Amino acid sequence: MMINIEEFAKDFFQEILNEADAVGQFAETVFFDKFCSFLVDAGELDTADRADYRGPPNSGIRVDGYGGDPLDSSGTLSLIIADFNQSNEVGRLVQTEMNAIFQRLYKFLHLARDAKWRNSLEETSPAFGLADLITERWSSITRIRMILISNRELSDRVDGRQADQIDDRDVTYNVWDLKRLHRFATAGQGREEIEIDLKRDFGGVLPLLPAHLSTGEYEAYLAVVPGRMLGSIYDRWGTRLLEQNVRVFLQARGNVNKGIRNTLESDPSMFFAYNNGITATAEAVITEERNKQLVATGLKNFQIVNGGQTTASIHMAMRNKADLSEVFVQMKLSVVQPEKTEDVVPKISEYANSQNRVSAADFFSNHPFHVRMEGFSRRLYAPSLDGTFRETRWFYERARGQFNDARSRLTPAQRRKFDLENPRSQLFTKTDLAKFINVWELKPDKVSQGAQKNFADFAQAVGQAWKKNENDFNESFFKEIVAKAIVFRSTERIVSAQPWYEGGYRANIVAYAIAKLAHDVAERKRAVDFRSIWGKQSIPKGMEEALVHAAKAAHDVLTDTPAGIRNVTEWAKKQACWHRVLKLEIKWPRGFLDELVSLEEHRGRKREDRKDQKLLNGIEAQTAVFNAGGPFWQQTLDWGKNKTLLSEREAGLLTTASRIPAKLPTERQSQAIIEIFSKLQQEGLQAELP
Repeated sequence: MMINIEEFAKDFFQEILNEADAVGQFAETVFFDKFCSFLVDAGELDTADRADYRGPPNSGIRVDGYGGDPLDSSGTLSLIIADFNQSNEVGRLVQTEMNAIFQRLYKFLHLARDAKWRNSLEETSPAFGLADLITERWSSITRIRMILISNRELSDRVDGRQADQIDDRDVTYNVWDLKRLHRFATAGQGREEIEIDLKRDFGGVLPLLPAHLSTGEYEAYLAVVPGRMLGSIYDRWGTRLLEQNVRVFLQARGNVNKGIRNTLESDPSMFFAYNNGITATAEAVITEERNKQLVATGLKNFQIVNGGQTTASIHMAMRNKADLSEVFVQMKLSVVQPEKTEDVVPKISEYANSQNRVSAADFFSNHPFHVRMEGFSRRLYAPSLDGTFRETRWFYERARGQFNDARSRLTPAQRRKFDLENPRSQLFTKTDLAKFINVWELKPDKVSQGAQKNFADFAQAVGQAWKKNENDFNESFFKEIVAKAIVFRSTERIVSAQPWYEGGYRANIVAYAIAKLAHDVAERKRAVDFRSIWGKQSIPKGMEEALVHAAKAAHDVLTDTPAGIRNVTEWAKKQACWHRVLKLEIKWPRGFLDELVSLEEHRGRKREDRKDQKLLNGIEAQTAVFNAGGPFWQQTLDWGKNKTLLSEREAGLLTTASRIPAKLPTERQSQAIIEIFSKLQQEGLQAELP
């Protein structure tokens, strides 16, 4: 049963209070961070940086954050304002309140470009950094999005807010209220649905040529899309359309290709001839027949899995007032059912992008790395804390909504037990995991670039490492991740408690402090005892003292920006900032140094863990093969023989499996059988292991 909005409001509010208390932050700051993490997951923003400012009483000025550098978002400036209702009840947000809140944000934008007002701000404050960024980027900003986040429910009587302009730049207004957040958070999907009405919003219908058999399950179409229609769709949905594009996801989203741009500018009528077009998917295509011609009138959850640069380049040309009347783009459109999206879409993207292979082509939630980490998180109990007998789990969400989905299926009594065993404070997501790991990989600048960019970097690195030796990702690796999570969250609490901390930039300070500590430990040929941190579920006293030193050093470098850079958040994203922190000499406390273990001991543990995982992989494979049963493997064998895809050895192994339970394959045979099954799946076998 899905959690209703009243329960969701109570849970969300309590979660905010608990985290605020645990890490020593204001509840409103935690509200901003948690709410914006949903916006990033939904594709509404690529990143969300805190930059809070409230003017004097009755001044009517306020801002809470922004969506990163506009240059990274095709000239779009996203400003965020928060409406945090300090109650666990579902409040109502009415039209007059909404307008007043947006007006405060609008006034900040207006004043940000006033030099006298800007210079009245403290130069190291996040608000000054944001105002300075707006001024510096104003000539490159083409669109402004104002986003209101609220844990109240927007009244049904609110009919929206009309878009307007400031200095010839379009200003749009977007409200994420409690109802919209609840709908997204409980959907179990990694995004809010994209509903495209071609007829109503984008200038007309799209003629289609069916490219599938009427009797088959697969549904596909060929189409020729007018350049202006494609550019307008991208203008509305942005990089949300590229979420399933493997190459774009793992590299840079929405890059503009110079060759494409030149064709658009100098020879638009030849664009169709020169360009390869786009490959796209949708969960549904709404069609009708007009004059015996099949046309599309709408698309649901449209994704461009190949052709991101083509689309972004057309969009940029459109924003630059280019004539797109002669520009047409060929499109191959496949319809993929929602339940098959995670499995099928990444494969379409991978094969469509085969001209430029990526190392972690299918590094979404169904990648075996994430599946294995999820398995550990459901099986392993963390040691009980001192004075308690209750063991808990660290719940890893490899796909958005798993935690809430698991709770919603339980009775009230079962839910209480679930909450005790899986406290929300021990929930972490894929982007959290990437952050925990990358600070120890000495990449605080990447971590500071935001959840999506940092995850893309992490995905490439771990994808390559998985192919090299998947046994490195074992039970001890998971425990080490948890230990790193404990260090990260402890550092957040430490920073908040320091007398020099005045608010702002905490995420950057934490990332740089831990990375600096990790670097200096490695320089000493020593290692942090993550096994001990897992065992105690807390960091030792020496490390806590060391992190205080590291955090102060990181803070001082971050807030002392070099000439030409006055925005601390943007400075934190640069390698030059990391290089400056690396040069610092920190006198580490003796207690901390005594807590470290030798590199030889650390490596010895990893070798043993690798052997254990190799053994475990064999047992897991044998269990999976046995659970599938003899009839399943007989059907697999028959399919492979009919398609003449099996070697004599492969057929022999599947024959052995087909005799279960009379004959049980060995661990090594089972691993080979799983590999054969995966090969047949790639060749078109429509079957899944039970």
